[in-house]
Amino acid sequence: MIREFEGKTEQEAINKAIEELHIERDDFDVEVVDNGRRGLFKKGNVKIRVNVDSAPEEETPMVYEESEEPEEEEETLEQDSEFEEKVCSFLEGVVSRMGYECKAVVTARKGRKVCISLEGDNSNIIIGRKGKNLDAFQIIANVFAGRLDSGRKIIVDAEGYRTRHEDQIIKEAYRTAQQVRKTGRSRLLEPMNPYERRLVHTALNDVTGIETKSEGEGLYKQVRIISKREYR
Repeated sequence: MIREFEGKTEQEAINKAIEELHIERDDFDVEVVDNGRRGLFKKGNVKIRVNVDSAPEEETPMVYEESEEPEEEEETLEQDSEFEEKVCSFLEGVVSRMGYECKAVVTARKGRKVCISLEGDNSNIIIGRKGKNLDAFQIIANVFAGRLDSGRKIIVDAEGYRTRHEDQIIKEAYRTAQQVRKTGRSRLLEPMNPYERRLVHTALNDVTGIETKSEGEGLYKQVRIISKREYR
């Protein structure tokens, strides 16, 4: 069910939706249709679109994309100092051309993955909003690394952001799964890259009464957490 509501602020519009539909805030997704901005001194009402899952969806649960399948343990490759030095130098050069300085340091090797941390005084900029800059650095680094050795994959991090972020993703997935089990209504998590979605699929794979699937197009898709009650 999709409905639209207006208010002087986004929160006021959300409160109207809660009052009229008699639902909890966690039971629906919100899309801002109109932020109310009209000019420097004018402002109109904020309009939101509320999506409430009220009926079972005809979807196949637990659909993994190829890139989201749980990874098998791989034998750790031998250290290749020359390869790692070239990738680290490349990353430092990319950051330098942005007008910042950093030191790229290899922090771990696992399977075919080489983890590199970008250390410096501009970590917030290097990480970017929700890690988007780190993702971009990682994509570029893997393109470069693929020309040197197609058998190795680069993981780019800064100040342990990825570990903290992964913990937050898993905690949010469990919290949302409990809400879905309680209400029987499916919920969408925020858009995530393939690796992050795989974390959610794996974490919730053995949770009783819950199934997951990815929705959307492009690199950043959303994971829908579904109650098995919806299919009864």
